[in-house]
Amino acid sequence: MAGLSLVLVAALAAVWLVQRGGEGDTPTVALSRPRPDLATETLDRLTDAVAEGRTDPSGLVDVDDPATEDWMTGVLGNVGPLRVADFSARYVDDDPSLTATLPRGQWAAAVDMSWRYAGFDRHPAHGEVTMVFTVRDGQAVLVSAGGGERRTPLWLTGPLEVRRDADSLVAAATPGGVAAYARYARNAVRVVHRVLPRWPGRLVVEVPRDAGALDELLAAHPGEYANIAAVTTTVDGSTSDTSPVHVFVNPVVFAGLRPRGAQVVMSHEATHVATEAATSRTPLWLLEGFADYVALRDVPIPLSVSAGQITRQVRRDGAPKQLPGSAEFDTRTTHLGAAYESAWLACRLLAEVGGEGSLVSLYRRVSGGQPLEAPLRAIYGFGTAELTRRWRADLEALG
Repeated sequence: MAGLSLVLVAALAAVWLVQRGGEGDTPTVALSRPRPDLATETLDRLTDAVAEGRTDPSGLVDVDDPATEDWMTGVLGNVGPLRVADFSARYVDDDPSLTATLPRGQWAAAVDMSWRYAGFDRHPAHGEVTMVFTVRDGQAVLVSAGGGERRTPLWLTGPLEVRRDADSLVAAATPGGVAAYARYARNAVRVVHRVLPRWPGRLVVEVPRDAGALDELLAAHPGEYANIAAVTTTVDGSTSDTSPVHVFVNPVVFAGLRPRGAQVVMSHEATHVATEAATSRTPLWLLEGFADYVALRDVPIPLSVSAGQITRQVRRDGAPKQLPGSAEFDTRTTHLGAAYESAWLACRLLAEVGGEGSLVSLYRRVSGGQPLEAPLRAIYGFGTAELTRRWRADLEALG
């Protein structure tokens, strides 16, 4: 998922301008080499500031630069509302390729970080984050965080609006939008509890400022999530079952949804959190279909709406020959909506045949590591071939 970020593109443009500057331009401070020793001291000061809840950016950034001062003030201001805990930051190595794109006097480095949101994350996220440094008055100061091919924690990007209750935590970089997201998150927890009452809750939703910032948060190729309203994944990009799992929203797509649709999306993603789908090897049709089953269970909308895209596809091309897989769920496919709808119809069929409890049991056994065929036959008395036949018949009846 790694790719160039918008910050990197902007930096390339900045270098071009600096290189073409006239003789009267004020030069930036040049560095002959990176100073990891000074940067390590700065990271120690940042670690202390986070641990002590300090909000004064002095000693961390150049306070004569209003932009970086405001950025760090916002970062430190996020620590309290988010209850950032177990924070550590260790200088790993210089990043020469990214440094080459920066203004003279600055250098980029990979910094190994750990952090969690106390009360919601049981274990810390752990990964490398890009940090940009320069030297002022004999000490290293931070210029920015993020960029390159590394994930950028949302709380390090600048000031956030935060809403927290017993079961949900929402952090948003979109001004004035946090209240609506918090309402959707609270409702989503209740929706999931109707089907999975043993889930303890603890839903975290992160909303960057725009779609480009979402790519940077997830170290994704630009535009990879352009058509996605939200995605549930591990915070640090790992497949470890101890890594925190959050919902990341694409605010551009999400803002275009009607309230009912927005709630379905949030409930769908909350189901993924509840079922630990981010690190599961469950077949995609069952993983996504079950999440839609939970999200749509009590939503009074006709099949012409909830299955409109797959219905049109069946009328045009006939019913698919097999249950949807990775190719159908590629985020860049033109028939992504139809894939979700067809997966939901497969899970709805299973709930109708054996009851909701049977569907939940099947999902738990498969997500727990059992191959699909054995629990499907044990619970329903038929295998994948018969399920596919019945599912295709349902699709053809819709068409």
